[in-house]
Amino acid sequence: MSTPTIPPSVFAHARAAFLAAGHTLENVRRDFPEWHLGRRRYALWALDVDLTPVRAAVAKAARHLDGLLLDGYHRQPHITLALCGFPTPDPIHPDDYGPAALDAQLAALQAACITPFQVEIGTLASFSSAPFLTVADIDGGIARLRHALTGERPEPGGPFTPHVTVGLYRGAWPTAELIRQLDAFDAPPPFPCPIEGLSLMSYAAAEIGGPLDTLAEFSFAKQRLLWRNGGPTDAFAPARHARHASPP
Repeated sequence: MSTPTIPPSVFAHARAAFLAAGHTLENVRRDFPEWHLGRRRYALWALDVDLTPVRAAVAKAARHLDGLLLDGYHRQPHITLALCGFPTPDPIHPDDYGPAALDAQLAALQAACITPFQVEIGTLASFSSAPFLTVADIDGGIARLRHALTGERPEPGGPFTPHVTVGLYRGAWPTAELIRQLDAFDAPPPFPCPIEGLSLMSYAAAEIGGPLDTLAEFSFAKQRLLWRNGGPTDAFAPARHARHASPP
């Protein structure tokens, strides 16, 4: 039986949705306290692709869209696989992310027994809020990770579309005109990117487009979560047991 992959048709769906939107979403640089409610960090699972060829491709795409993107986008190249929520030892809100949720995802990742794989970084495309580089799931690793992390839960707003964000639009630009600029991008040939593990990352909730901090990495070789800086943060204190700890 063939390995399931994320189908290439997701990018045709994204293109159709982009055109149907009529205009891009104007992102605004401000705090969003109504969303974070004073909670400082937001966590996600992502593939770390902060590598020289990916950085070069992202920078070239950003230059191609010069004048259209919000200043100060500092996220490292990454491929988001699942949003977690606000880390806390005592979840209260629906979008809190506590130790029990982390434990369940780690158990699913270990059961999936995922091995290193490759993805392929492609051309420039766009959501209504942000342009991105396409990511082809050539080995099916993304599909397996997504299933482990989210199960059968559907993706809100359309099919899951693996991508590397280039930036955020700073204005409401007509999509019918912008699509021609996107299509005119002189993209490098698609190139492979090796994936050795899955990163648990977080960012400052009050800062739009701020840098990512890697909290831990789930190593495919070791089949365990290896924490950065010696161990889990206080938000995951109840999860401190041998299965999650970093080696001495």
